[in-house]
Amino acid sequence: MSTLPADAATRPAPSLSTLGALRAAGVEAVPLREELRRNLLAALAEGRDPWPGMHGMDTTVVPQLERAIIAGHDLVLLGERGQGKTRLLRTLVGLLDEWTPVIEGSELSEHPLAPITAASRARIAAEGDDLPVVWRHRSERYVEKLSTPDTSVADMIGDVDPMRVAEGRRLGDPETIHYGLIPRANRGIVALNELPDLAERIQVALLNVMEERDIQVRGYVLRLPLDVLVVASANPEDYTNRGRIITPLKDRFGAEIRTHYPLELDDEIAVVRQEAQLVAEVPGVLLEILARYTRAVRESPAVSASSGVSARFAIAAAETVAAAARLRAAVNPSEEAVARPVDLVTVIDVLRGKVEFEPGEEGREHEILEHLLRTATAEAVRGHLAGLDLGPLVDAFDGTRTLTTGERVPAQEVLDSLPALSDPGLYDAIAQRLDADGPGARAGAIELALEGLYLVRRLSKDSGDGETIYG
Repeated sequence: MSTLPADAATRPAPSLSTLGALRAAGVEAVPLREELRRNLLAALAEGRDPWPGMHGMDTTVVPQLERAIIAGHDLVLLGERGQGKTRLLRTLVGLLDEWTPVIEGSELSEHPLAPITAASRARIAAEGDDLPVVWRHRSERYVEKLSTPDTSVADMIGDVDPMRVAEGRRLGDPETIHYGLIPRANRGIVALNELPDLAERIQVALLNVMEERDIQVRGYVLRLPLDVLVVASANPEDYTNRGRIITPLKDRFGAEIRTHYPLELDDEIAVVRQEAQLVAEVPGVLLEILARYTRAVRESPAVSASSGVSARFAIAAAETVAAAARLRAAVNPSEEAVARPVDLVTVIDVLRGKVEFEPGEEGREHEILEHLLRTATAEAVRGHLAGLDLGPLVDAFDGTRTLTTGERVPAQEVLDSLPALSDPGLYDAIAQRLDADGPGARAGAIELALEGLYLVRRLSKDSGDGETIYG
């Protein structure tokens, strides 16, 4: 069976329902790592993208990940928050066969042609080709666990089930064991997010699972050739500085891969477009400003570099700007829900809690974020309106003329109050440069030009009470 593209519709499960039917059809038991390797190589040969939704990692992280999968290594992703580590791990599901056969009733999802427990082998001996088989979808073969300090060995590995002992089974009987998350993920992928947060005794319990593939529960050693791929994510500071991953466990991971924030502006914008749930239209130039803003905050010396600035910062900013536009449309029934530059200032207070500042910057947080937003806006204006003569727009504000806009001011009201220009085509030229179509986007484009003129001190601006006056 071959892997479908991750976004393809799910096909019906195969109709084979017994061990005999599997054998007659020539189905083989393929080890998990061979399955992942085979499907990755097939996707690459066909020109399909095995990592949908990942932006800006094509030449850095992805090749390392592909080598790790081909080599059959357990792996750990190291990176600051919001670098897409969890999303990248979840894309591994797309490399699994869409459907795989499982012995009906098996706690460990055993393959009918490769049972690993004594109970399943006994069933096969007794039932033969009539052994019932069910099919498991690849989405069920990925298990994700957020590592927390209260996680127990029983959660991860298993424990003795007192109810089964009470039924008369011996304590050393394998059937008395209630299996934990990792054994139950047999023939699948186990993802441990924030691995350093696991207590050291729990990390010790993972050693045998990852290397010797056996299970030890309350002194009872059960040899099970578990077929699992263990993948994990961690923050580099936790991983290297505080030493909260024990050395033997670090040694068990075959690949250590460093992730990063998008290196290119276009990739930053693509992440926002993909992840943000927008309740109103947000023009491309505003998404660009928010992406530039995120990168400026990330690079600011006033912001803690060790904590990072997550991609969720830009995503939340875009959603906030869209919400401001939706609110304006609600109080102005004739208004289209289109975000404008005046909505950008709404993000500062909302996003303040997503940034950790360096010691000594207390009390200056709002000022720093406001300055960086102005910087990002100025960069976007230069990028889009460079070479366009805005002199006629400056001349129209002769010292007595002003233009009022704001969070609640409708776009059409802004357009109706625009001054006449000596160059009547300038407004159209600004709208064309910014791909502004429709009253909302057009008003936003002209607001952005006015803001750019203010930032280079060719116009004045007075803001307060939700209104902005240019003059």
